Amino acid sequence: MVERIFNFSAGPATLPDSVMAEAQTDMMSWKGAGLSVMEMSHRSKEYDSIIKDAEARLVRLLNIPDTHKVLFLQGGANTQFAMIPLNFLADGEKGDYIISGEWAKKAHKEAKVVGKQANVVASSEDSNFSHIPARNTWNLSSDAKYVHYCSNNTIYGTCYNELPDFGHNNVICDMSSDFLSRPVDVSKFAMIYAGAQKNAGPAGVTIVIIRKDWAEKIGTPNLPTMLKYKTHFDKDSLYNTPPSYSIYICGLVFKWIEEEIGGLSKMLELNRKKSSMIYNAIDNSAGFYKGTVDNKNDRSLMNVTFKLPTPELDAKFIEEAKKRKMSGLKGYRTVGGIRASIYNAHPLKGVETLVDFMEEFRKTHEKEANA
Repeated sequence: MVERIFNFSAGPATLPDSVMAEAQTDMMSWKGAGLSVMEMSHRSKEYDSIIKDAEARLVRLLNIPDTHKVLFLQGGANTQFAMIPLNFLADGEKGDYIISGEWAKKAHKEAKVVGKQANVVASSEDSNFSHIPARNTWNLSSDAKYVHYCSNNTIYGTCYNELPDFGHNNVICDMSSDFLSRPVDVSKFAMIYAGAQKNAGPAGVTIVIIRKDWAEKIGTPNLPTMLKYKTHFDKDSLYNTPPSYSIYICGLVFKWIEEEIGGLSKMLELNRKKSSMIYNAIDNSAGFYKGTVDNKNDRSLMNVTFKLPTPELDAKFIEEAKKRKMSGLKGYRTVGGIRASIYNAHPLKGVETLVDFMEEFRKTHEKEANA
């Protein structure tokens, strides 16, 4: 039996044990084909069955309507930050951006870098992103082509826990860190995109769900072929060699959610259970642990952020946790403290271990904190 630690990293994240086991079985010879998925031609009938199965499972999981199509792309969410305005904004057109964290901020910045008009219509940056901008602070433009937001903020531990009512037909969402963590009404979006390495699979593939009429848009003349959504739409994600092995693993993760977890409603139940255990430990610690999110309604189910009474205790907590086989708990540099990322595949046992350690650590060090 291989010894595994509990990985609380913000990504790449834990993959399900059953996915790792099946991939291990298929490593040398996928389903008796005599070669690994990593060695297959992406034009072969074997790989065609793999990518089509992955797409079909994702369509079932999210109940994706016929109006939308799944694309498996490369370049991470950061490439999408530029592709979105390049494809969807012609000269003189503008996009609205809600800035609730670092990645939403980068998406807006990239739109400006490629020479497009991108409006900040709401932001919580003045509070170091400790909350989601309240709906009554949004100053949406009546003539914007789209409104862009990031659903979960890995660094700051905040999340839109309910789908906002934008009053806009063309909503684009970066779901990189909470994709497949809960049911989503895809019909409400012009486009959803997500780097796979949090909840959907390994690093290397970016999942895009795009409304078909939007895949036809090319707002910028002479746009390079690989930066056009239409290129990948027309070729079913196979214009060039895709990140084939990463897509294969994604398909296994979709299978795990569908067959072992029982779908996204069950996935949401499990994620709520895991996160509530840690939030309860924070809230019942008599102030020893302090959450970094101002509004409890904005708390993320994926990334739980908190601080101890002093930076020295933060550091001691992280080091002692490592001895208990818990890694990746150090908070992002702009927030500090602790960040426990508990994506879909993070086991309940890992959360239980962390909560038990939190209580033990508090009892051992609370006198030191009050000295």
